[in-house]
Amino acid sequence: MFKKKKALSIALAATLAVSLTACTSSNSTSSDSTAPATAAGGKIDTSEFQTISYVMLGDKPKNGQFEKVMEKLNAILKQKVNAKLEIKWVEWADWQTKYNLLLASGEPVDLITVATDWLDTWQNAQKGAFQPLDKLLPTYAPITWKEVPPENWAETKYKNQIMLIPEDHYTQWVNHGFQYRGDWAKEFGITSPITDWKTLEKYLQGVKDKKPGVVPWDTNGTSGGNIGGYINSYTDAIELPINTGLFALIYGKSFNDKYKAYSPFLDDTFVDFAKMMKSWGDKGFWREDVLNYKGDNRAEMEAGKTSVDQHHTQTYLGERIKMDKLQPGSDLQFFPFSATKNNLVSMSITHGGTSIGAKSKHPERALMVYELIRQDPEIYRLMNYGLEGVQYVVKDGKRYRPDGYDVQRDDFYSNFWGGRIDKNEIPNGEDWAGKGALYASYDKIKKAYPYGRFVFDKASVTNELTAITQVVGSKGPAILYGKAGDPVKAVEDFRASLKAAGFDKVMTEVQKQLDEFKKMVESTK
Repeated sequence: MFKKKKALSIALAATLAVSLTACTSSNSTSSDSTAPATAAGGKIDTSEFQTISYVMLGDKPKNGQFEKVMEKLNAILKQKVNAKLEIKWVEWADWQTKYNLLLASGEPVDLITVATDWLDTWQNAQKGAFQPLDKLLPTYAPITWKEVPPENWAETKYKNQIMLIPEDHYTQWVNHGFQYRGDWAKEFGITSPITDWKTLEKYLQGVKDKKPGVVPWDTNGTSGGNIGGYINSYTDAIELPINTGLFALIYGKSFNDKYKAYSPFLDDTFVDFAKMMKSWGDKGFWREDVLNYKGDNRAEMEAGKTSVDQHHTQTYLGERIKMDKLQPGSDLQFFPFSATKNNLVSMSITHGGTSIGAKSKHPERALMVYELIRQDPEIYRLMNYGLEGVQYVVKDGKRYRPDGYDVQRDDFYSNFWGGRIDKNEIPNGEDWAGKGALYASYDKIKKAYPYGRFVFDKASVTNELTAITQVVGSKGPAILYGKAGDPVKAVEDFRASLKAAGFDKVMTEVQKQLDEFKKMVESTK
């Protein structure tokens, strides 16, 4: 394993170097002979030491391990490209607002974590938040440039210019669902995997009746995942990459009718959901003050104080291992929302990615740093796993926790979700044994994501989308958690507010652009 990694590192350095060393001034602190040169054989001047920022989503680690890892990583970056990496954290509290405000501020950030399906990439591209990368990539990230195939680069373009580097060489599933305790489900007479919301309700009622002091689902009003999950379970709809705030309102009708704009909020789907959530709230499945509660649902589950947590498959795989240790015998299970109707599409290759800020002062060096994070095995391991011997050890080609590892003292994360790559991964020897079977079950029913190249131009409906987002934010949470009174009347009021905000105009525009998208797709077949 390590001989192979070392060879890859040497090959990377050779590719970056081409045949010339960097042009350095007499007082330069960099004496590295592997600094990049241009694809044309010219020299890249790395004589000026530069600090490169990288916008990451997440709460900044507080146990000191992050700083120790970055110290070693930055020593290597200084040697190779005379640069230092600084992470700029956008913390989870009100993350979406903070992230979009940061990108709109014009602050000169360099690397930016992006995603077209959850981080408003196309909307931010329309606002001019990113630099086009077409001319920069071949010179400053040549390995990545060649590695990503043309059809994948096509999914990163806005107005025919590359806006992001996709995380397209990393195997993962991010379809959402509920994690729940298998031991408790069996105790309540549920012996088969949960695949529908009625059975989940039976489980939650069992927790309410038989587990004193446990909140069945200790969620909070800032989460909009339940409505998206319900739509996934009870329709064939596929969410379109159009931002409407807390939850998506606009979908493609189905995989077989993917160019038909559809909103499940205008038919019985939303009414049925609202009725169920009103019933769940009345039964006490969550806190009475759910709309004001800001607690950590997952931490509560790990502490045995709640019975479900809503997130995606990759989170479940990690939590399965963690719960085996924190709640022995819990037998954590996963109800993927897609299981009800087998409505599952593959993940978009732009679910994760990296862009360069429009006001970046160092776009060339930023790409050089990104190239090393993605392609250099040593830097990759530091960025993703931490320090060998502290955060992990390698045995028989697999990664394990060291003896004496303490999660509070030793945990490390960088939340690098914009360029992971299978070839540099060290398999986790502690992975749940059922991972392969779960992935195989998904592979049997998955459909290709159809909207990778669909970029909604909101220019003609910007005001309407702003008003719609405000409706979603003000009226949505109360319906999602059964706090809006009569659910039928609440839905009617919600729809009336959407109509007043211009929802019909937006739907007409979406349909128009889907028709144009269809013509484009069919013309390239």
